[in-house]
Amino acid sequence: MPPLTTPKSGDALFASVDRVNAELFTLTYGAIVRQLLTDLEEVEEVNKQLDQMGYNIGTRLVDEFLAKSNVSRCVDFKETADVIAKLGFKMFLGVTATVTNWDAEGTSCSFVLEDNPLVDFVELPDTCQGLQYCNVLSGVIRGALEMVSMKTEVTWVRDMLRGDDAYEMRVKLIKQVPEEYPYKDDD
Repeated sequence: MPPLTTPKSGDALFASVDRVNAELFTLTYGAIVRQLLTDLEEVEEVNKQLDQMGYNIGTRLVDEFLAKSNVSRCVDFKETADVIAKLGFKMFLGVTATVTNWDAEGTSCSFVLEDNPLVDFVELPDTCQGLQYCNVLSGVIRGALEMVSMKTEVTWVRDMLRGDDAYEMRVKLIKQVPEEYPYKDDD
């Protein structure tokens, strides 16, 4: 029997991933948001587009995360949230999040980020007050969780670009989707 592998730490994961220059990443993301604002004009449409972009990214990032992290299957939503906060955010953004504000059922929590590399060099003008600038992150979380059979709803609660003291995403588990296999195994 092969030896069991232990999950890597957040720092080890961060070191193992190929990275681009953080400033280049931040400025490129800002240019994408700016272009969406120009093309779509409606801030709500930009928010939806950023969320959809993030969702598409999340559905692909989960494979890389699972391949490189050696994390075994999480037993519940709470464990999954801890893995995302401590390992996922560290692996892809170089920061960790705090998981807090759990509801009584254990199906809703908040990810709180003290630092967010997406917002370096960013100031929102008054004309963009409804913009959820980091909505791509909520889409990433939603997409990644859907790929591991968890249908979720992700919303922003606090945003430092709006004067709050931290970035807070609320993640609510809507339902655990049973895994389906494409073939019958009883032949």
